[in-house]
Amino acid sequence: MLPRRRTRSRAAAVAAVLLLSAATACGQPASGFSDGRLDVVTAFYPLQFLAERVGGDAVRVTQLTKPGAEPHDVELNPRQVGRVSTAGLVVYLAGFQPAVDQAVDLEAKDRAFDAGAAVDLLPAEEHHEEEHTPGEEEHAEAGDGADPHVWLDPARYATIAGKLAERLGQADPAHAAAYAARAETLRTDLEKLDGEYEKALATCARREIVTSHAAFHYLADRYALTEVAITGISPEAEPSPQRLAHVAEEARATGTTTIFFETLVSPKVAETLAREVGAATAVLDPIEGVTEPGADYFTVMRANLAALTTALGCTS
Repeated sequence: MLPRRRTRSRAAAVAAVLLLSAATACGQPASGFSDGRLDVVTAFYPLQFLAERVGGDAVRVTQLTKPGAEPHDVELNPRQVGRVSTAGLVVYLAGFQPAVDQAVDLEAKDRAFDAGAAVDLLPAEEHHEEEHTPGEEEHAEAGDGADPHVWLDPARYATIAGKLAERLGQADPAHAAAYAARAETLRTDLEKLDGEYEKALATCARREIVTSHAAFHYLADRYALTEVAITGISPEAEPSPQRLAHVAEEARATGTTTIFFETLVSPKVAETLAREVGAATAVLDPIEGVTEPGADYFTVMRANLAALTTALGCTS
């Protein structure tokens, strides 16, 4: 389980408690079903995708992180907390979003599925020479825990899907067999994706990926790559001059041709580093949120694979 980050201030913590109380006061929790479907509340996109694929038409899925929002520090409004309190199941990743953790602890402890508890998580790789922006002390502390970006490993993601199917079956026994069957179908699709990555990344001129923040540890670990991140787990942290100099040195030493940036955070630091080392820039999406029409986990993962094979000079 990921360590819980502290709330930013005592005032914020008090406000969150008041928010939860107000939401609960709006009415008593319902049965967790609406129109015959299990109400499933998910914390952010990768968990929404799993719930929709495994749940199918037997569930009604809502997400707590708005499209286009950076999910690490999402705040919940009273209506969202109300959804947590009445959900048949809340799917979240403990330690990733403090506001969601608090809502689950107070409103849905017995109706929650922690995706991080379903698999072995890798340790976070924080860079302690980073300069943290005011109010971001909780991110510095999170470096001593686990890396939350587990969905970027298709094998671990498939395991989570299977565990989610079991938990959905407990909440909704009438559809347990269907949940299990859909999880197996998803596992097959993820195994195919995993095979595509293994084949495409088997023979490459380079194996180091320079990224804007440390979101790709699982992907690198799975496919024998090395991630060199400009910042640590928090995408909002500002790298120190020392960290930038270190990454620039690594990029030159390894012949890096591409500096990767993300879709939900500013590319300015990555662009600055790219100019310094004479490299191009490209998107490597951590899939924390999807905003492009028609895009989903699989389309973004395959776009990532195309970007990686180009940047790394892969020939297979």
